[in-house]
Amino acid sequence: MIEAAKIWNEPNNKSHWDIWLDPDWTRFAELVITAGKAIRSAHPTLPRVLGGISPIDPGFMRTMQTRGALDHVDAVAVHGFPLDWNLWQIDQWPNKLSEIQAEVALPVWVTEVGVSSFGAEQVQAWGLERTADLLIGRAPRIHWYSLYDLPSSWEATTRHREAEGSSYYRHFHMGLLREDGSPKQALKLYERYAPYMGLCQWFHFEDHRLLDAAGWMRRLGMRHLRTGLSSADSFRPNALAWFDRQMDALAEFEVTLTFCFTPQHRGIAPHHTSPPLDANEFADFCAQMVKRYCARTGAAPSLPSTEPESKPVCAL
Repeated sequence: MIEAAKIWNEPNNKSHWDIWLDPDWTRFAELVITAGKAIRSAHPTLPRVLGGISPIDPGFMRTMQTRGALDHVDAVAVHGFPLDWNLWQIDQWPNKLSEIQAEVALPVWVTEVGVSSFGAEQVQAWGLERTADLLIGRAPRIHWYSLYDLPSSWEATTRHREAEGSSYYRHFHMGLLREDGSPKQALKLYERYAPYMGLCQWFHFEDHRLLDAAGWMRRLGMRHLRTGLSSADSFRPNALAWFDRQMDALAEFEVTLTFCFTPQHRGIAPHHTSPPLDANEFADFCAQMVKRYCARTGAAPSLPSTEPESKPVCAL
């Protein structure tokens, strides 16, 4: 079923929102307000989540509060990758959560957290266990990123690509499964935490991994999934048929559905990170998808509990 609708992804990260075109996030706040209203009109109780921020920045949350955006969401989210990209240590996770919790009166979800196996699979396995110990019991939702490695023949969704050096190549090693579907060391460990820590898995247009992914998540006992539907993809031929296949395959899970990305011909600049020319067009996309997939898969009747999941005994 659809558990929540998430508005955009990492809006304070220049790889996902063109900050040069919107330096004070006025356009992004307008997008959140417009989309938040549209989602509420499409479904009276479906929780709306502000796109997870990366970096974790209390100042950005203050800006969203000042702009009125937080009046149109029911939770906010953060993303963190301290062993790969962030300039802070993994043991700072509780403090990072507290910084945002001190700024907002809304639940704070962790909708992307992960560790790459770029250097060694043992590092990822240790990072998974340490992350679970630090976050379970402190956040209502936690989504590990991700189930699959990004295929080496694809491109990571980031601006500067190979110019980023090893930072770019770490994108390809975030999965619990390798590109060919074989398990890494961390997969068996994740199974312990699956009832308490969901997954974030993006599916590309007509992604060949979809059914296998659903099978793995079922076997792992995972309940909470975060994925997305791209407004940019909605202009592709047969887009709706692909969206239907994706959402039907994932209907058994409690899905936080992220809406993001601008069609090149509908942005201020011809890029998927550009603010859209018309925030109402993006909001209409969100509302249409909510109506369609809440009807097909079911929707949570109200905001999930703000209380974090209990910490499992195995994580103590």
